[in-house]
Amino acid sequence: MIKLCIFDLDGTVLDTVDSIAHYGNFALKTHGIEEIPNEEYKFLAGNGIANLIKNMLNFRNAYSDELFEKVFRTYDDAYNANVSYKSKIFYGLKETLDEIKALDVKLAIVSNKPDFAARTVVKEIYGEDYFSFVTGQVKGGPLKPDPKVVLSVLEKFGVKKEECIYVGDTSTDMKTGKNAELYTVGVLWGFRGEKELRDNGADIIIDKPIQLLETVKKFN
Repeated sequence: MIKLCIFDLDGTVLDTVDSIAHYGNFALKTHGIEEIPNEEYKFLAGNGIANLIKNMLNFRNAYSDELFEKVFRTYDDAYNANVSYKSKIFYGLKETLDEIKALDVKLAIVSNKPDFAARTVVKEIYGEDYFSFVTGQVKGGPLKPDPKVVLSVLEKFGVKKEECIYVGDTSTDMKTGKNAELYTVGVLWGFRGEKELRDNGADIIIDKPIQLLETVKKFN
């Protein structure tokens, strides 16, 4: 029986690519670097803010330690001032999550987004306490696919591994789920495609939110 669903954030419970691209391109333009098409950010993001900025600069063959620090600070300051800008819930997902919650299943988020940004954007768009637990990367803490934070969420709620599923949209998420020994759901409405999810251990791949409810019910 499933008692807990743990989700990735960007590309899984929120459509944030236009938000990330907006602030990424603002930071690049501020420092005289050519902007990057929004769709490319689906492949640049997903492993924390530091890796995002490195990927952006490398995409434009512009990386240097000095420029990294400047672009990082510009991006971080602008993003944190309005984290929910251009972010939205994927079509049909909120209704599906409501039905999963009605089955007395807790919902949690573990993200590689900085902790302040993760907590704030979820609260602003989904509302206070919609998810039972939300965490992003705490400074100095591990990034996914390290499973430590995911496993700590199971411990927090007293849930066994076989009572939890992990849901995400990238190879990092699939590796996280497998590293935590959880049933891992790959979603196709996010940043990456079916081959990446399958190649990195997805137990099931879905393209519509309603299929997530069906997956939970399959175990219950």
